[in-house]
Amino acid sequence: MDVFLTGASGYIGGAVAQRLIRDKHTIRGLTRTPGVVDALAAAGIEPVVGDLDDTALLEREARRADAVINTANSDHRGAVETFIAALRGSGKVLVHTSGTSVIGDDAQGQSASGTVFDDSIAFSPGNHPIRRARYDVERTVVDAGDTGLRTVVLCNSLIYGNGTGPRPQTVLIPPLVNQALSSGIVRVVGRGLNRWSTVHLDDMTDLYRLTLTEPAAAGFYFVEGGEDASFAEIGQAIARRLGLGPVEPWDLDSAGAAWGEGFARYALGTNSRVRATRARALGWRPSRPSVTDWIERDMPLP
Repeated sequence: MDVFLTGASGYIGGAVAQRLIRDKHTIRGLTRTPGVVDALAAAGIEPVVGDLDDTALLEREARRADAVINTANSDHRGAVETFIAALRGSGKVLVHTSGTSVIGDDAQGQSASGTVFDDSIAFSPGNHPIRRARYDVERTVVDAGDTGLRTVVLCNSLIYGNGTGPRPQTVLIPPLVNQALSSGIVRVVGRGLNRWSTVHLDDMTDLYRLTLTEPAAAGFYFVEGGEDASFAEIGQAIARRLGLGPVEPWDLDSAGAAWGEGFARYALGTNSRVRATRARALGWRPSRPSVTDWIERDMPLP
């Protein structure tokens, strides 16, 4: 297939591109950073320089391609609406990337939630305006599947694993590592009791390939590898990897000063537990090592 991929130089997009290239798909990859064009070309991706606000470019590329995979921005409604309009009635495929922070709570690291969201059951993200807006974008993509195209939303949990390309690192773990390296102490928000479902990058890319090529794939999918981990457990794995002492709790004000209040509270301090029932029904079988194993054995250090 000829695939137009946004976010080609990012952690998710770069890994998805390499997985699809191995299967002989051709990739035209959108990047807003001219400086990574040579790196993309060397990786077998045909670079397209632009951004998600360039409606004419997005329309042109979507109509040219057999499928569109959006990994650049989960919350960019304008890009989603442009892709849907360009693909409507074509029978082509639109795969949109989201993230399970959409169902995050406000635990502030102080407790583990017993609630596990299953993608076979309808859910609500609550009233947080950012999460509500993301949920609305997801529903727009899913609902567009009734307009003559096949649409998929892949809602990723905490992704780990070694990426490729200009931005090879995941989002949530490096800030913990960098803080530990600079201070000599591994710290977590609150007591670090909050838990996230997790997925290895290679298992995740397998699901992108499957949903792209499997005609039965449609609608909303959580993406998780069968395990979840508390941030205390993640912190302990980091401490073992770095040879540091016990993990220390951090009050929200101090964590917010280091990582930003929103990131500390609504990413590092929240619960986000999900089950990928629908992906497994398609035949997806995640099998890579756990996040703590990866941290201790394979995680690259700065």
